[in-house]
Amino acid sequence: MIVLFVVITAIYVVFISILFVAYGKVKSFNSISEHHKTRFTIVIPFRNESKNFEALLNSISLIKYSKSLYEIILVNDDSEDNSVDIIEYYLNKVKGKDFAEISIINNRRLSNSPKKDAIQTAVLRAKFEWIVTTDADCVVPSLWLQNFDVFINEKSPKLIVAPVTYKTSNTFLDNFQLHDFLSLQTATVGGFGIRNPILCNGANLCYAKSTFIELKGFDGNNNIASGDDLFFMEKVVEKYPNDVQYIKSQKTTVLTIPEPTWKALLNQRIRWASKTSSYNNVSSKVLAFVVLLMNASLVACFVFTILGLLSWEIFSVFFIIKFSIDFFFILRSSNFFNQNNSLFYYPLNSLMYPFFAVAVSFYSMFFKYQWKGRSFKK
Repeated sequence: MIVLFVVITAIYVVFISILFVAYGKVKSFNSISEHHKTRFTIVIPFRNESKNFEALLNSISLIKYSKSLYEIILVNDDSEDNSVDIIEYYLNKVKGKDFAEISIINNRRLSNSPKKDAIQTAVLRAKFEWIVTTDADCVVPSLWLQNFDVFINEKSPKLIVAPVTYKTSNTFLDNFQLHDFLSLQTATVGGFGIRNPILCNGANLCYAKSTFIELKGFDGNNNIASGDDLFFMEKVVEKYPNDVQYIKSQKTTVLTIPEPTWKALLNQRIRWASKTSSYNNVSSKVLAFVVLLMNASLVACFVFTILGLLSWEIFSVFFIIKFSIDFFFILRSSNFFNQNNSLFYYPLNSLMYPFFAVAVSFYSMFFKYQWKGRSFKK
């Protein structure tokens, strides 16, 4: 039994170490220019986001980019609150001012994935050649499009993955989510460092409309409710392996908000986990499996220790190894996002997280999940 724990821990350490080192191979890109060239359509699907729209729209109003070179399409996914009223009120307030064109359209449901349908509906309506996606619970940076513009003209990508982090308050729940999210961000960048993109986030994604149409968007995976970001990235990687790139820049970092309750967090993570078995990228599947195996092993090790089958000394060794390597892994992204204050919560988070991860994995395999007032199966 101890030998098995040692083997699993060793494999985990190797995988995490590879991504940790690879993170440093991705260079920062903070260039901007006042001579704007690229034309963008910002696509934002929304459902019941009335409490978040003011912050989003205010951040959009501060974007420093030629107003004639971008538009915003807000896709209403059958909202049941007053989201549309808030948007229309805001549009009336800025009417006649120097503001980019904003339109509200209704989602055209065609599949089991409302969000994929919403994005596809908007992309087909888009006037401009580059699509930028984000979410309604986000805040975007003022130099967002300028940074993308220079990157596109210098690097000629087909798809750009960009940074996302949480805007947190000083609560345990917020910082628990933040540390999980920071580890995903480090893994995302690390994947690009070994030239094998494994993760991305639809809250900050940029791609050519022509590429979306050429690859037929989400065809082939729109039976899966989530994964509008990752499955499309996998398609682009398969066709254009050298043209999917990461922009490592604070100037393009989008802020999103953590879930307000443990129940909402559990549903969100189950939604994320439910798509894992459908990944086409073998590396993504293997990494997800190794991480789950490590967390499950630590939980099992704890149970065996409680039952007297293992000593506390042995459990402590395995825990300290994982505690240490995870700390430095998270530190990569917390440094980048200037969120090191959150590390105060790390010791308690590291104790809880293995149990949380195992619970999420179990629920994702056998149960439905709720999202935006809807129920979904795996």
